[in-house]
Amino acid sequence: MGAMNPVTTSPPSSDVPPRKRHLRRALLLALVALGLILARPAERHLRAASLLVRFADERAQGLLADFGKHALDESTTTVPTSGGEVRARIYAPRGVTGGPGVVIVHGVHRLSIDEPRLMRFSRAVAAAGFTVLTPEVKEIADYRIDKASVETIGAAAQALRERLGGRPVGVMGMSFAGGLSLLAASDARFASDVGFVVAIGAHHDLGRVLHFFATNEADRPDGRKDRLAAHEYGALVLLYSHIDHLVPAADAPVAQDALRLWLWEQHDAARARARELSPEARARVEALFEGKADVPALVNEIAQDAKAVGAVSPAGHLGALRAPVFLLHGQGDTVIPSAETLWIAEEVPPALLRAALVSPALVHVELQGEPTVAEQWQLVRFMAGVLDAAEAS
Repeated sequence: MGAMNPVTTSPPSSDVPPRKRHLRRALLLALVALGLILARPAERHLRAASLLVRFADERAQGLLADFGKHALDESTTTVPTSGGEVRARIYAPRGVTGGPGVVIVHGVHRLSIDEPRLMRFSRAVAAAGFTVLTPEVKEIADYRIDKASVETIGAAAQALRERLGGRPVGVMGMSFAGGLSLLAASDARFASDVGFVVAIGAHHDLGRVLHFFATNEADRPDGRKDRLAAHEYGALVLLYSHIDHLVPAADAPVAQDALRLWLWEQHDAARARARELSPEARARVEALFEGKADVPALVNEIAQDAKAVGAVSPAGHLGALRAPVFLLHGQGDTVIPSAETLWIAEEVPPALLRAALVSPALVHVELQGEPTVAEQWQLVRFMAGVLDAAEAS
């Protein structure tokens, strides 16, 4: 993402020839004049670009990286839910009172709110003037896609809204947490707490995602299909969440331990744990480790449980949304295909859909390589829209 920032450290003015200094001053004045003409839109786009540059490189320096940048205070806290308190972290910009807030929900990862990329992104957003709350969603941290997570996300929005004096806050969810964040915003219990939603790499219908894992084909709303090689990670996460479809109930706890260790990339420990299983269960788990399991048949079994799949799918619920929605997805995503964002965009009430960007600059929820100027501009414009919604909430 470094190419986004064209500003480099200039030599001292005494080392610059007078003619070049005059030209530079003229260009600077032209930029100032342009900023005055465009006023807030230019300021928002600069803040958005600055945020993205800092996320791409936390050590970035220069005019763009430092534009509108706030020093931060970080602290741990808790969020009350009906199931007890959950751990959370606050990133607060110094000197900002009455500013916007956003709940950023981590993706499927055992480090949850301590995951370095999430922390870097949260700092980048907070440095732009947001108070950021990152709640630990226990089910997602345990590689489970569970309806209980919806309440945790909604409770985090309530807690941050109270902290900010009653001002509705944004909710930004990554990967499967993006779909669950949309469900939280659609829930009448939390609708008044949510000022806007950003779903990054989100799912719309878990059953359709399971079909993708089984067939390597992602169905689009227009009837076309995207043919992609589904990443084994997504299927493993969902098999872990539905271990009863893999092994008998008596073997389920040990099999889940083994699969958890495999997802953590502790492969030797996973194989050792699998040796404690019954012969039949061990054979099935080891076949999964070795890439020899009939994954399509297994995920098709899960997909047949329509009630469980529907409980964690935004599909059919988005008509209840009251907050503006921003959708962002990596074009070549092989965990949750980008077609899912197209389906979400179809269902979100048109007056609330502010942006739906499918970008080749992303892989799942991460930036990749060196985006083109056009791709960078699309991301800047997308984030500028989010900043605008945040100010208006």
